[in-house]
Amino acid sequence: MGDRRSVSKTRQPDPAVRRILERAEIEGIQLIRFLYTDHGGVTRGKAASRARLAERLDTGIGHTVAMMAMNMLDQLQEVEQLGPVGEVRLVPDPATFVPLPYAPGAAAMLSDLRHQDGTAWGACPRTFLKDAIGVLAAEGYSLVAAFEPEFTLGRRLPDPSGGHDRLVPLDDSLCYATTGFDTAHDYTMRLVEALETQGLRVEHYHPELGAGQQELSVRHTTALRAADNHVIYRDTVRGVASRMAMWASLAPKPLADQAGNGTHLHLSLWNEDGNVFAADEDVRSWFIGGLLAHLPGLVALTCASVNSYRRLAPRMWSSAYAVYGPDNREAAVRVCSPLGDSGELNLELKPSDSSANPYLALGAVIHAGLDGIRRRLDPGDPVEVDPATDPDRYPRLPGSLSEALDALEADEVLMAALGPLRARAYLAVKRSEAASFGAKDTAYELFHHMRVF
Repeated sequence: MGDRRSVSKTRQPDPAVRRILERAEIEGIQLIRFLYTDHGGVTRGKAASRARLAERLDTGIGHTVAMMAMNMLDQLQEVEQLGPVGEVRLVPDPATFVPLPYAPGAAAMLSDLRHQDGTAWGACPRTFLKDAIGVLAAEGYSLVAAFEPEFTLGRRLPDPSGGHDRLVPLDDSLCYATTGFDTAHDYTMRLVEALETQGLRVEHYHPELGAGQQELSVRHTTALRAADNHVIYRDTVRGVASRMAMWASLAPKPLADQAGNGTHLHLSLWNEDGNVFAADEDVRSWFIGGLLAHLPGLVALTCASVNSYRRLAPRMWSSAYAVYGPDNREAAVRVCSPLGDSGELNLELKPSDSSANPYLALGAVIHAGLDGIRRRLDPGDPVEVDPATDPDRYPRLPGSLSEALDALEADEVLMAALGPLRARAYLAVKRSEAASFGAKDTAYELFHHMRVF
């Protein structure tokens, strides 16, 4: 009873809400998931029945505050204000309503975590990104973004020796090879259809370097929509695989001897006149300068798991050095060549993967880049060689999650942007993961990341 409020009988329903209710009725949707992503990078939620949907769109669903102190192993951490006392609301954004083609009868909406009076809560990741977008808008800018994910497709099988389940890749095809297209064809076509049904515009697809590894990217869009899209994308990749008796993992390194799965983040800055990165080289340089200056702490948010740092190593095309360069795929920040005559230049942040909470990652990127613009930070000369050829010359990114968390905690700009509750909870959750995996062997780490992400 505690999470219900009276709903006005005289207020006219929002047209978007009315459309959702009509769609649910027409399409036979019985359960609607209210989703959020926690500090461990795990997408969680609760579902409302169609019969209660109209009410829950207004009131949200009650949710314990403690869940934002849960790590990816479902180990609850002791964080002040995130204990057994206290409740927030999962309040869905009607604009994000999507049916779930891989789960007939179900739909989903991305949600904000709010206080019971409807105000913003200091541990809500989606609100963090919204606030960052607002700060950027106050400076006259907007951000367009796209996550470019890779994942490993295969089957989850019991270990014959009685250990952890294994991820057995679908194939051992070569990078970009047509045999890889053919092997994964049925799955890929179902995935494309499911994504398009949910409003995600598929751009490119190809089999990647690792065994069973796939890369499928979706169209860039506004910053908040890009993060929402990535949450939908992750669930859809795994949901479609599950319906086909397969297993898909977006973990950074689910197989120790294979190429890792990145989720490169593409960014372009805009104002009323168009693409700022293309038109103003100074602003572009300053934005890059901000990314590089904050990158040691930033990767704690963009490469957010213990497993991330197996991938984030030299000569793995994952950018182990805090440098930038034109079309340099070993640089942390790649300045991408424009396609055609559009001139719509963008940056690619390569130390990024799908173990991250996309709202925290993208919001922190905005704050880092904006700090560079405000302070006119010089990124130095572009690097046009593989930095691993002269490793002592170029700054190395953190080599572990613990090192990255230390850098984040020392970064005054990012810590201030996160705010006290969110920063305290994030550090506690992630340090607990580092400690838990540090006490176990490699097989334990690979299994749990494969299972969760």
